[in-house]
This record gives sequence, C-alpha cells and structure tokens, in this order.
Amino acid sequence: MNQGRGLSITAFAAVLIFATSLSHAQGAESPAVPTAVKYSAPQGLRSGAALVLDTTHSSVLYSHNAAVAMPIASITKLMTALVVMDAEQPLDEPLEVSAEDRSFGKGSHSRLAPGTRLTRGDLMHLALMASENRAAHALGRTYPGGVTACVSAMNAKARALGMTTAHFVEPTGLSDENVASPEDLSKLVIAAAKVPAIRHYSTDRGYEVRVGRRMLRFRTTDSLVTRPDWKIQVQKTGYISEAGRCLVMQTVIENRTIVIVLLNSYGKRTRVADARRIRKWMEAKLTSHSAPPAAAT
Repeated sequence: MNQGRGLSITAFAAVLIFATSLSHAQGAESPAVPTAVKYSAPQGLRSGAALVLDTTHSSVLYSHNAAVAMPIASITKLMTALVVMDAEQPLDEPLEVSAEDRSFGKGSHSRLAPGTRLTRGDLMHLALMASENRAAHALGRTYPGGVTACVSAMNAKARALGMTTAHFVEPTGLSDENVASPEDLSKLVIAAAKVPAIRHYSTDRGYEVRVGRRMLRFRTTDSLVTRPDWKIQVQKTGYISEAGRCLVMQTVIENRTIVIVLLNSYGKRTRVADARRIRKWMEAKLTSHSAPPAAAT
C-alpha cells in the first residue's frame, strides 16, 4: 500500500478487502465501506511499519508496510489475555508463578520469583500494563490444557478475527516467531478494546501487588497513558531485538476512534515520538476536514 499520497485503484481495492474483514472483527452486521484518503504522509516517522486507521469512518489514514508480517514482541500479550478471557477463567483465582514460567535471554527479566502467588487478574494486569513475562507465561501455563492449548487458542482466535498473517508459538512475545502484520494487529486491538478488563489493565498507570512480605510497585511501559491529553482506550508496547520497539493502541483523536500500529521502531523513545507525530499530523488534517475526503479514483 502507498504511504499517504493517494491510493491507486489497485491499492484502494486492497483497502476495501482489508476494511471488509476488519468490519467482521468489529462485529459489524454489514461490511463497512472504507475511504481511501489523500493525506500526505506524516513527517519524520521512524517506525519500520505503521498503520493509522480511523474506525469511526472505516478509513485507512496512513499505511506503510502494513501488510507485511514481522515479529511483534510483547504485543503478543494482548492475544494471550484475549483467549484467557474467552475461556472465562476466574480472574480472582489464586495462581502460583513456577520455575516453568522463567525465560532466559534478552528481555526476560522479571520481578516475580517462582513461588509468588497472585490472582489471575493480577497476573493479567501486570502482563498488559508492565509487560511482565512470567505473568504472561503463567496465564498460558494455567490455561485449560496448558501452554500448548493456549497457543492453539491464540492461533484459532487470530483466524477467527481474520488475521491471515498472524502466527503465535508462545504466550509472552519473547520469541521472534510470534509474527503479524500491522493490518492484522489492528484487528487484534479492536477485539481487545471490547473487553473491559483488558482496557482497564492495559491503560493503568501503576499497580501494586504483594510478593511475600513486600509490596511491589509496577509501572506502565507506555508513557502516553500517563498523559492527560491522550484518551487511550487500550494499548500494548513490545520489544525484542528482532522486532524493534513496537506500540499498538486504540485512542480517540478529534472525536474519532483511531487505531495506531507502530512496529520495528528504533531507539527507546521513537515509538512514543512517532505516536505523537501521528497525533499532531491527524489533528492538523482532521480539523481541516469535517468528514473524510472522497475516495480516490
């Protein structure tokens, strides 16, 4: 797809197919017709792949490498949480972090020692807000049938949402074999945003849990949720070296529900800076248009 300078007929057809499948992910009774827009591309983006979707008008506002599957790191945890919620496992059930939940290698640090007992809801809260890897693995391990069944459910859920490029091999995102395209991740974000617990946990600023005799304070990995000028409804960050810095969110900008997907960004602050660039670009564009531009021909 092009990068915001007007869509060709072929590219517009691709957008139409994408938005039709997206409408099913949203639970729409009939497919929404997308609008191909002629906005110039946001300036200065550093993410290797990006998608900006106006779900209010079923419009793709910006797209770069949006159909390309790539490692998604801890964005995986949104799918883990989604299938756990689908399984209707009680969030108040106490679970114990085990040695099996330990992972080794870059990005595998955890403050939850084996033997830590927390509720399923606490573990999901930490997995989504603080990207806690042992918490996410414990959710998968205690899924009915264990991690193998959880991963199977994740892949089945991806297919049900129309995520044709998505593939999962484990529940944390530490594996670079967990992949999806930005287009597919937008469907995951929209589905996750429908679940109140996922919305709340992912957008919390901080959370305390008791570990042994101590209270441990965890903080969000996404600094944007601490900003009062952002109206973020669901979000998730991710990082492993193969994926770069990643960020997905559903937010409200100029009274429109917007999904932003940013993958393979370099530098610790670049994904947040890109989100800010996109918001500034959108505010400038949308305030000058009372409705999306007419479809390109």
